[in-house]
Amino acid sequence: MGLTRGSTGLGAVDAGLMIQRLAESDRVFALAGNPNVGKSTVFNALTGMNQHTGNWPGKTVATAQGRCVRQGRGIVFVDLPGTYSLLAHSAEEEAARDFLCFGDGDGAVVVCDATCLERNLNLVLQVLEITPRTVVCVNLLDEAARKGIRVDLEELERCLGVPVAGASARSGRGLEGLLCRLEQMAASPAPGRPLRVVYPQVIEDGVSLLVPALRPVVGNRLNLRWLALRLLEGDESLSRALSTYLGEDILQRPAVAEALAAAKDLLAQRGWGQRELEEAMVGAIVATAESVASRVVCAPEQGPSEADWRLDRVFTSRRTGIPVMLLLLALVFWLTITGANYPSQLLSAGLFALGDRLAQGLTALGCPGWLLSPLMDGAYRVLAWVVAVMLPPMAIFFPLFTLLEDFGYLPRVAFNLDRCFKCARACGKQSLTMMMGFGCNAAGVVGCRIIDSPRERLIAIITNSFVPCNGRFPTLILIITVFFIGGEEGLWPSVLSALGLTGVILLGVGATLLVSRILSATILRGMPSAFALELPPYRRPQIGQVLVRSVLDRTLFVLGRAAAVAAPAGLLIWVMANVTLGETTLLRHCAALLDPFARLLGMDGVILLAFILGFPANEIVMPIIIMAYLSAGSLMELESTAQIHALLVQNGWTWATAGSVILFSLMHWPCSTTCLTIRKETGSWKWTAVSFLVPTLAGMALCFLFTAAVHLLGLV
Repeated sequence: MGLTRGSTGLGAVDAGLMIQRLAESDRVFALAGNPNVGKSTVFNALTGMNQHTGNWPGKTVATAQGRCVRQGRGIVFVDLPGTYSLLAHSAEEEAARDFLCFGDGDGAVVVCDATCLERNLNLVLQVLEITPRTVVCVNLLDEAARKGIRVDLEELERCLGVPVAGASARSGRGLEGLLCRLEQMAASPAPGRPLRVVYPQVIEDGVSLLVPALRPVVGNRLNLRWLALRLLEGDESLSRALSTYLGEDILQRPAVAEALAAAKDLLAQRGWGQRELEEAMVGAIVATAESVASRVVCAPEQGPSEADWRLDRVFTSRRTGIPVMLLLLALVFWLTITGANYPSQLLSAGLFALGDRLAQGLTALGCPGWLLSPLMDGAYRVLAWVVAVMLPPMAIFFPLFTLLEDFGYLPRVAFNLDRCFKCARACGKQSLTMMMGFGCNAAGVVGCRIIDSPRERLIAIITNSFVPCNGRFPTLILIITVFFIGGEEGLWPSVLSALGLTGVILLGVGATLLVSRILSATILRGMPSAFALELPPYRRPQIGQVLVRSVLDRTLFVLGRAAAVAAPAGLLIWVMANVTLGETTLLRHCAALLDPFARLLGMDGVILLAFILGFPANEIVMPIIIMAYLSAGSLMELESTAQIHALLVQNGWTWATAGSVILFSLMHWPCSTTCLTIRKETGSWKWTAVSFLVPTLAGMALCFLFTAAVHLLGLV
């Protein structure tokens, strides 16, 4: 293909987004498209996955940027959020529209799905209204061919009036042609004459009144016809973005205000209200897309493939959808638990051995003992523990999760759970963000960006920590194994552990639905919003890209954030475990202070203190408990589950204590990384505090009721 890849560097700021340019001659192209059209595959293939991710200020929407070099010239691609429209009904639509309008790029690429081109053309026509410098990439031609669908690319180019390139991005075919069309378009002085959507005459008359008034103010900086249509529509988000871009509120200009008033009066005189106007605009775009598609697409009269129907009859059926989903969840947990045990042990042994070598080296260099012990026994040991415990499970869980996503199964999960979340007056998309929380609650909070409604997004954020993250799995698995499975090793005990963990998670899902319903009826009152959920066709996952994406984008990212807070936490834990007041360490003093309250929750002061000290990273809760019971000055790991069981029983644990710890581990405050992420996503300390208190109070209440019931029934 003649491409070389390079890393990105800081460049100019466009539309509030930092564009990564290495040279002034770099060309910048926006990459737009509907969800599930292979846009990210095109982006990754073009840029070699050399990406930088950033946010638009004021919007909870991230974009990826990548750069490639072709024949000595750099090309920067800005991967816009997937959207079906640019009519700005969501943060994604606003972000995509604002960059296309105000980003000052060299053009746009709109990626379409050849298997459903007509629906994709709606977005193409909206982009063409903004910028004529657009190349249409018809992707998934190989999949279309398998379904007997043929797209006449030459006729499509004649109809649209802009360059069109066909591609099968998964196999890399057609990307060279796409780059050639981009270069030709960027080098051409004339932007071309793209197909124009013709609206009803009354709307065209209103546009004719507005355009002359806008020309002296806006000039050639924006498409005047498109701007006039949006002003008629009354898009407030555009007005704010437009004022920022132009440096003034053009509606304050008398000529523009008078022309807009005259245009709206004309519409009102002919009986056109706001609703009729919006429906007519959408209808004109849809009709134009239908007309173009009928001329360029030749397809057999058939619906989804028989294989897809057979799979959907299993995955989305009312009788089998939920059970199959639970079995898949249990299978993922079993593979994670079984596959992570041995690597975790090796990594732990290796990191602790490395710590001993580092301590010897620092001692040889003359490092004083008062500094060496806090650094190595405190900060390093906690950091090593977090890495050893988190990395292997995440390296298994995230790729498995991404494989299901790439296969097309996760939208089916949202479909199955939509009814449950609707009963809770929440959004069905919350099921997807909830599943993201299994890997990391912070990632789940970020994933709440896919929910359009601010009210429902807050509900999803507040309740995300009701599902246990990867950091809480070790505690849950250990206690389930030690107290309820018998501490044995082998296939059957590991299956029972996975089923037990699945049961605990079902309790967390139930709590998510219940608390979502309570929030919807109290501080976040409202009815659930409707949303369109597209079920993409099942596709063979791309194993290589899945591994790279899940390891780089998710595993290492989450691990890095956890490690950043684990080392300072290690210092604090070392101080509390080694500094004494009288004959007792600070750790024991604090545990004794918390003990009366902890007993009400079915635990003891050591356990509750371990959860508090585990605020930076949940992985260290059990090590702190073990360290406190052994009166050790640094984190220790016992060699067998039998030793752990004996130690816990010796310190007063019963099955009821284990049950309370499981419940509290499932429902308590989110970790520090998640709290900081909530603050960033909501922009509010108030909602961060609510997100902290809601699961904490729920967990305390559940533990108190469980303990009271156990004692009342005389079960211990």
